[in-house]
Amino acid sequence: MGRITDFLAKDHDRLDRLFSKAEANAAHIDLDAYEEFRRGLLKHVGMEELILIPAAKRLSGKAVALAQRTRLDHAALTSLLIPTPTGKLLTVLRAVLEPHNRMEEEKDGLYAQCEGVLGAEADSVLEQLNAAPDIPPAAHVDGPHVSASIRRALEAAGYARFSDI
Repeated sequence: MGRITDFLAKDHDRLDRLFSKAEANAAHIDLDAYEEFRRGLLKHVGMEELILIPAAKRLSGKAVALAQRTRLDHAALTSLLIPTPTGKLLTVLRAVLEPHNRMEEEKDGLYAQCEGVLGAEADSVLEQLNAAPDIPPAAHVDGPHVSASIRRALEAAGYARFSDI
């Protein structure tokens, strides 16, 4: 496992602990834990979308194989962060997040693909990831237009079975 994979996988673990805390009580979402998870996931997605994937593309001259799949998942995940959290929303979020994280962390996953092309630039990219700023979330927005947007993002990412949110 490379240093970038290790760094980002540890962040997945941190985010998973926050998410688990948020959903621990089925009758009551821990909103403090959820909001910390939400901020952390937005930062994590930003690190991948704004630093890691572009650096790999710049060095290889083309996008790594899993870049498009990752971006579709990121669109689905971030759309799920828009509305006020509900039990059903957390169930769908977990259903998207778990396979997404595995896809990124696998032996031939996104992180390995990126590290494979970064070579000597990996340390510089890791420094950038460490220095990545927080991405403050906007206030939650609810309504049919948000639900429709989530459905489209889930369907585009291959999660149509969850699009009844």
